[in-house]
Amino acid sequence: MTEIASTSDVAGGDAARIGERRIILEPREVPLGGVRGMSVLRVLPHRNLPTIGAWCFLDRFGPADTRMRVEPHPHIGLQTVTWPLIGEIRHRDSLGSDADLRRGQLNLMTAGNGISHSEYSIGDGPVPLDALQFWVVLPEGARHGDGGFERHTDLPAVALRSEQGSDATATVVLGEFAGVTSPATVHTPIVGAEITVPPGARIRLPLRADWEHALMLVEGDAVVSTHELARNDMLYLGDSRSDVEVSSAEGALLFLVGGEPFEDEIVMWWNFAGRTHEEIVEARTDWEAASDRFGVVEGHDVRIPAPPLPDVRLMPRGRRI
Repeated sequence: MTEIASTSDVAGGDAARIGERRIILEPREVPLGGVRGMSVLRVLPHRNLPTIGAWCFLDRFGPADTRMRVEPHPHIGLQTVTWPLIGEIRHRDSLGSDADLRRGQLNLMTAGNGISHSEYSIGDGPVPLDALQFWVVLPEGARHGDGGFERHTDLPAVALRSEQGSDATATVVLGEFAGVTSPATVHTPIVGAEITVPPGARIRLPLRADWEHALMLVEGDAVVSTHELARNDMLYLGDSRSDVEVSSAEGALLFLVGGEPFEDEIVMWWNFAGRTHEEIVEARTDWEAASDRFGVVEGHDVRIPAPPLPDVRLMPRGRRI
């Protein structure tokens, strides 16, 4: 993972809280290779920060002209959140779901104890494609349950009053923000929101002081809490803030993630989020054995095989921020 680019001292106050932070998490390029045949920019997990609230993973694939073919593969213990920016994506899963997804719409898949799915760009050749894909780790009460799939095409928006220039707009993708709640199913106190800041605007984003938050610059230019962000940078803000100032000269598209700090330590490997090495080994074994646990995604002749396990015991990644 990338090194910390900037930090600040912990704010005083409640010792149980993380405190205010200003830490830039820079993305790294990850070649997915194999049948996926594409590279992504990965922001989360960071080696020093495994989760932000329950958010445990963030990839950006694109913008690029590409032919996306992600064959069936398994998940446990998490939700996948797919948020397209450019192009259309076809989702199929072992529950029988078959849905096309485009800009402004949300695909939310809950893995529970086991699910498999595929993702294809629409068309036979390369097409313009750009999207954010997140994972949200499930708490104990949900991670052993049944899988599920939701497609939301009408998400709520809220106007954010500007201190300078035109008002900004937030689309509430997941959880709750500024008094508005997404219809998507969540299992922890959480927020995921796309923020559009007009050129020349300066606004204050309302935050919950008992939650931790981070802001990613998707497009444009932005200064957040005195820090100028580069495209695809994520600024981790910690908690203990009731708001944060954001300004943009030419206009900005940002994505806000956050929530109540996730207390459980998790073991993440490949597409699995568990709590122990043994859980991961069992899930991998079940996938390779074509167990009923992960079902079958109809319409595919091949699926992605699990990579070899490392020669060491898988351990939870602890927070060091």
